[in-house]
Amino acid sequence: MDKILASPGATLEILDRFGIRARKKYGQNFLIDANIVRGIIETAGITQEDCVLEIGPGIGTMTQLLSAAAGRVVSVEIDESLQPVLEQTLSDCPNVTILWQDVLKTDLVQVRDEYAPGKRMKVVANLPYYVTTPILMQLLEQKDLFESITVMVQKEVADRICSGPGSKEYGAISLAVQYYAQPEAAIRVAPSCFIPHPNVDSTVLYLRAYEKPPVEADEPLMFALIRAAFNQRRKTLANAVSHGLQAPFGPFAREQVAEALKTMNLPETVRGEALSLEQYAALSKYLGYDTLNPV
Repeated sequence: MDKILASPGATLEILDRFGIRARKKYGQNFLIDANIVRGIIETAGITQEDCVLEIGPGIGTMTQLLSAAAGRVVSVEIDESLQPVLEQTLSDCPNVTILWQDVLKTDLVQVRDEYAPGKRMKVVANLPYYVTTPILMQLLEQKDLFESITVMVQKEVADRICSGPGSKEYGAISLAVQYYAQPEAAIRVAPSCFIPHPNVDSTVLYLRAYEKPPVEADEPLMFALIRAAFNQRRKTLANAVSHGLQAPFGPFAREQVAEALKTMNLPETVRGEALSLEQYAALSKYLGYDTLNPV
């Protein structure tokens, strides 16, 4: 198909021809701005040397231009009703493979080994807002498979991911993403760039995966501490951890946590939202040592 899909007219034509309506079940909003699509591909730095993993091709709007920019594109789509659409819209894109499955159940190691052996892929995705966090964490926890991750997310989520200690947006997702990758808010996207219009602004996030984490930590314990802190963010960190951490990571007495904070030159009344990733890493090491050497 020669016509570029990233326009209101072309998108509406396809939707009408195939009787498609955006399915809330899958969080579908179809991108209709070619400049945004090109901006995403430019942000991701796609070249002919790359194998791109695309999540949620929809009617093929971004897939079409990814096909022209990349050496190979592997698109994972959960909505099998779009199969006849993509057969037509991507008929001139022989380097595109569609996997009809849920990306959360996809063996990404197998995908890499089959389509990009010996290489790392680049991820490009317009993520459904209702599953943004699970998909992002799945990708980041397998970061060795990917050189970079470029995703469209709800602006509020992007703000949280990029935020630092002390801000109201700062939370567990901020720390989790920043442990695995360096996030950058690259493009602001208005609701008018989609059919149908979502009720929120969106942001294109560029995540460059770290080869090794930026901090040394007792990783499982650090993430357990972060979850405990932000699950009860109105409590002091010492109280949140002493009440919220269970086996195999705890429990810890409040005095143990307070002593660790004192060693780090932090007051025992400090709340979890005030600690940086480096401080959570240090706390995990202090408390991890206490676990091995109980008083």
